[in-house]
Amino acid sequence: MTAPGVQEDVTGRPPVIERRLHPVTPLRRAWAPVAVLTGWAVHDPDGAQRQLTRLTTTTLLVGLGVLIPAAALYGFLSWWYTHFAVTDSELRVRTGLLFRRTAHIRLERIQAIDVTQPLLARVAGVAKLKLDVIGTDKKDELAFLGAGEARALRAELLARAAGFAPETAHEVGEAPSRQMLRVPPGVLAVSLLLTGAAWVWLLVAAVALPLLWTVTHSLWTVLAAGVPMLGAAGASSVGRFVAEYDWTLGESPDGLRIDHGLLDRAHETVPPGRVQTVRLVEPLLWRRRGWVRVELDVAGSSNSLLLPVAPRAMAESVVARVLPGVTVPPPEAFSLPPRGARWCVPVWWRGHGLAVTDAVFASRRGLLRRSLSLVPHAKVQSVRLAQGPWQRAHGVADVHVDTGANGTVTARLRPAEEAAALLHSQAERSRTGRRDALPDRWMA
Repeated sequence: MTAPGVQEDVTGRPPVIERRLHPVTPLRRAWAPVAVLTGWAVHDPDGAQRQLTRLTTTTLLVGLGVLIPAAALYGFLSWWYTHFAVTDSELRVRTGLLFRRTAHIRLERIQAIDVTQPLLARVAGVAKLKLDVIGTDKKDELAFLGAGEARALRAELLARAAGFAPETAHEVGEAPSRQMLRVPPGVLAVSLLLTGAAWVWLLVAAVALPLLWTVTHSLWTVLAAGVPMLGAAGASSVGRFVAEYDWTLGESPDGLRIDHGLLDRAHETVPPGRVQTVRLVEPLLWRRRGWVRVELDVAGSSNSLLLPVAPRAMAESVVARVLPGVTVPPPEAFSLPPRGARWCVPVWWRGHGLAVTDAVFASRRGLLRRSLSLVPHAKVQSVRLAQGPWQRAHGVADVHVDTGANGTVTARLRPAEEAAALLHSQAERSRTGRRDALPDRWMA
């Protein structure tokens, strides 16, 4: 006989102990029936309005009296029948009341583990554990765990993935972290004001909404057009400020640690070995201050931002940590497209540039909003040459470099002979780079 929550192992190894999520989880899952009704109302607002007009007060109270207990029972049962366990080689998650589902997550396929705390979760002292796993489009998650338990489980999973023995993995604890950079809230606020995205949406609204009112004289039409515009302006300014508030970057043996968020706190880890592409983005109004934004493409992960704003020198030092052995090429190292390219892309052709070093393929584009993409040769999966009829007439071609994060970096408007030579030389650099590259391991 085995105790409840313990799976018997016939191989003689220690039994696998199953655990439940935090008892506050049913409150989160009880919203599912309500969400279904809300989705139906949004999908068919006319039908929902007709049904509501037919309801009497008594019928409405009876409906609520049935809905609320049913939602509470659903939340409790979904929590009761959800278990997870950590074995020597995998994380198992069992869910389902009528239809049982067991997920087996191999530890060596875990690429990143993040701890997030929405506002209400912070109040309740719980956290959500999100796992980036190779071969899945979305993150697997355990929601919710106690805040301390979530961090301890994260440390244990990383330790086991790094090769620590199961009996000692839970004692390793979270790897120590050294703070590299913290973005002051004032600097973040100024950078968002200088990006211009919010101002563009406000300008569009200021021009378009009076014009709509003049043409239609319909308040609902103006509101239908204005709300999305104002929402886009808010999302590109206030929304980003709330999400990127108190952005802190630290370095630890298991990768780069990122903590951020004003209302919802997130604790993320970027394993440098899985980074495929790094982008340095310079909006026009940031250049006088020497600021850049650092974005990432990470294989098997949805993490896409490393630094929301930082001085260029600091950003380049962080890039050297993410891509060991890579230095950002100076501006004079980039070769511009030939003058004949102006007939293919008028004016903007001057914003393109290419630099290839022993370690990295670097492509630059943009005049107003510059973007410099860096791809280590070892991360290149394929190289392609593309040349349309108009480009062929003017003797230029594009060279596309594909990475393991399903991303592509393009060297645009290169001379045709140079593009053909680059196609073969880059393929050889990629083969050599992959052969000499170190394995991607946690805590390596």
